[in-house]
Amino acid sequence: MNTTDSRGGASALYHTFGCKLNFAETSTLAHMLEERGVTRAMPGEDPDFVVVNTCSVTEVADRKCRQTIRSYHRRYPSAAILVTGCYAQLKCEEAASLPGVALVAGSNQKLQIADFVTHRIEHGAEAVPQVMHTASRDFREFAPSCSKGDRTRYFLKVQDGCDYWCTYCTIPAARGRSRSGTIEQLVGQAREAAAQGGKEIVITGVNIGDFGKGRSDTFFDLIKALDKVEGIDRYRISSIEPNLLTDEIIDWCAGSRAFMPHFHIPLQCGSDRVLELMRRHYDTALFREKIERIRKAIPDAFIGVDLIVGARGETEELFAESKAFVESLPISRLHVFPYSERPGTRALAIDHAVSAQEKQRRDHEMLAVSEEKLRGFCRKYVGALRPVLVEHTVSEQGMMSGFTDNYLRVHIPADQSLANKIVMCRLDSLDPDTLEFNGSLAPNA
Repeated sequence: MNTTDSRGGASALYHTFGCKLNFAETSTLAHMLEERGVTRAMPGEDPDFVVVNTCSVTEVADRKCRQTIRSYHRRYPSAAILVTGCYAQLKCEEAASLPGVALVAGSNQKLQIADFVTHRIEHGAEAVPQVMHTASRDFREFAPSCSKGDRTRYFLKVQDGCDYWCTYCTIPAARGRSRSGTIEQLVGQAREAAAQGGKEIVITGVNIGDFGKGRSDTFFDLIKALDKVEGIDRYRISSIEPNLLTDEIIDWCAGSRAFMPHFHIPLQCGSDRVLELMRRHYDTALFREKIERIRKAIPDAFIGVDLIVGARGETEELFAESKAFVESLPISRLHVFPYSERPGTRALAIDHAVSAQEKQRRDHEMLAVSEEKLRGFCRKYVGALRPVLVEHTVSEQGMMSGFTDNYLRVHIPADQSLANKIVMCRLDSLDPDTLEFNGSLAPNA
């Protein structure tokens, strides 16, 4: 194995599937390896290690993980492939059997990859087993991470694991019980991000509203403490369960210094019967109450909603009920996912399985509802002035882009002096295809 690149040290390539939490953990792992002399592989360079951080939320996700691992082995046959994440946790033996795989590290053993890489560099491939497994079921510890994304945002992991055991979901098995960092620890990481020039932090986790479970502090305590961190101008709450989104959180965000008018809330189905079969922790009445409270307290808020179509037990009548409920909500966008059978879940015992063709039809119907919602939300802001955090990248068309406070993407003429700055922009026109804005700097911006 070649353990030196053109710059004189080992190199690694990283590929991440799935949620923002995975991206945060990959970035933290890359930083740890860089501290040990392992650089990111440059374009055209053959890496010594390929780290694949996997997802297992659906069978499609599993298949993409397998395909990607095989593709990397064909492209870099001498590289050691290190597989981690939820697919590695749930299907450890399957992952280990794939070509080129040298390490399978479960969801809570990701940081052990750094030790494995160091040992392999120092002692060679012969000093470690051909395939090493660390997919432990020990989920007691919380591994913190705060990392920079590809644009201008940092991702702060505040919580991991889930105790809900919804009937369709494997995440509790892949991620373990709910656990979280301390407020002091997380405020410290936010301060570090600010010192590095960070302006925006996305708060991530598996079930972030469960922060502090088993202790006296709560998610509300955490966001109030984060709001006081100087230098961070924006926070976004990545996703929060409706039953854990308290009225005091909504009302406080409405007047906070840095929390943006942006919520992402999983509904999963707009039928109470299906929610009961899913063993969700709320009903449609509670969900509507939360949406309407947000809209009243923060009229400009962007509200994204997760939705599963074709779950077991979702008859045609219940799907129609779900669609009607969603259409009646004052939300901004849907994130629609066709239901995927997951081995070992209790959903498999539920009667009435929906065909793949019918799932696809329902998916298309709900996506049409989503587009209508988003188009209607965006139209309200044509000609408006909104603060935009400008990202670094310049497109081939000579444009830079960023998001408004309420999560509308805006494109403006490139000016590198604006990168990572918040500027007032006029949303001049809305692209009818992308539903993104073409904008211009407001006078005196």
